[in-house]
Amino acid sequence: MISTSLRHVGIVMMSAVGDAVHVLPVLTALKRHSPGVKVTWVLQPGAASLVRGHWAVDEIIEFDRSRGWKAYPAVRAALAHHSFDVVLALQVYFKAGIVTSFTQSPIKLGFDRARARDLNWLFTTHRLAAREGQHVQDQYFEFLEALGIPYEPVTWDLGPWDSERPWQRAFLAKFDRPIAPIVVGTSKPEKDWFPERWAKVCDALWNDFGLQPVLVGGKSAREVAAERIILNESNVPVVSALDSGLRNLVGILDGAALVLSPDTGPLHMTVALDKPVISLMGYTNPRRVGPYRRFHDLLIDAYGDPGENYPLSMENRPGRMSRISVDDVLTKVAYWDATYPKV
Repeated sequence: MISTSLRHVGIVMMSAVGDAVHVLPVLTALKRHSPGVKVTWVLQPGAASLVRGHWAVDEIIEFDRSRGWKAYPAVRAALAHHSFDVVLALQVYFKAGIVTSFTQSPIKLGFDRARARDLNWLFTTHRLAAREGQHVQDQYFEFLEALGIPYEPVTWDLGPWDSERPWQRAFLAKFDRPIAPIVVGTSKPEKDWFPERWAKVCDALWNDFGLQPVLVGGKSAREVAAERIILNESNVPVVSALDSGLRNLVGILDGAALVLSPDTGPLHMTVALDKPVISLMGYTNPRRVGPYRRFHDLLIDAYGDPGENYPLSMENRPGRMSRISVDDVLTKVAYWDATYPKV
């Protein structure tokens, strides 16, 4: 166990929304253990918009990768005025290692060599003990264990915050039935489900389950194309709320009766909000990046072959999302309808 005072902690995790959600329970545990600690987080602008204002996040230094190589001197200059007691290097890629090297701290804690890809271990002073892979959330908790900090109870406190409730109420007031947000796209095409199939699911959500389908996500070209197909091919009034912004998306997901999502940030946001979510997974390993501790009975697992006891690994399996049928999804909706209490 590493013994150190905790007055100022640096977090290097510059990845996307899902990973940012997984970092939040680390920060809430830090604050429970050391209420006076200051937390500075190096993070991409998109994910920063989700956690900015969170009570456990004192400062965000944005790493804007759209600036290319210019992003590095900007972050280095911002970090030059900070002296940390410990830096948690939660991200294993080389670019994160470079940013870790910019930090001033006697303790830069990272993953062991086997798990620190891209030579990331070169940029840390201390490393976690080697162990088998775990769910991403549990891997982050290893950093707390190394510092002797308990992480239970696991809390995200994602919101909606009091100032966001009026927007949420106004949004939900538009509908005369419970909403079922559908996440139409992800960061990788291999993780997406097919918009033609989503259209059929929308019809059933409306006609058979009394739910209002609401499309959520960003405004990338693939998401806009999927939106167009779903709206054109569905025979019921589907509402699109694409590009509502991540903080408004928290309000939408929090107000949902049921969420349907492939493996992407809003899936993990929904789990953090403790709202039922049907997760569609085929490309990525559910044991590593699936819904954390909750809603496994609503998981559609196309990653493994029937009866396969696959290991927890970082291996991706292309082409497996096509295995998920409309009936597979509607079977889970029917299970949710029969099993989960309606709020």
